[in-house]
Amino acid sequence: MKHTLAVLVENKSGVLSRVASLFSRRGYNIDSLAVGVTEDPDVSRITIVVHGDDHVLEQVTKQLNKLIDVIKVSDLGGDATVERELALIKVTADADTRAEIINITDIFRARIIDVAPKSMTIEVTGDEGKVEAIEKLLRQFGIKEMVRAGKIAMVRGPKKD
Repeated sequence: MKHTLAVLVENKSGVLSRVASLFSRRGYNIDSLAVGVTEDPDVSRITIVVHGDDHVLEQVTKQLNKLIDVIKVSDLGGDATVERELALIKVTADADTRAEIINITDIFRARIIDVAPKSMTIEVTGDEGKVEAIEKLLRQFGIKEMVRAGKIAMVRGPKKD
């Protein structure tokens, strides 16, 4: 089972290294990792996706909370979250295939961000399923290069004020 953790940390040098080494020392694999500064320039948010059961989640959370630079650890599991990934996919494209690639891009509400004589680069954002679906369709043209950013997530706002 995959768990998404939001870890608020002090925005200082070496904090990410300490967090990542905590996982490797315990033998837990990180499926996805994204880091960025928050609305407070002194605080960064690390979004980590880890695979494991509830016991693994509990152990990871306890160990993270022991780190000095960690401010707060939150489990973002459940339906009340918004999750997104970003992928850049460069595909082989010639005059015969460009129209079909453009159609696929439009269906997924993705964007073409670069066109070269023999390739096109597409930017897609969405949940993991959407990114995997467009990747699967674009494979028929030949994927030259692909990069996926780690998942980012946050809790949805309340339905009523």
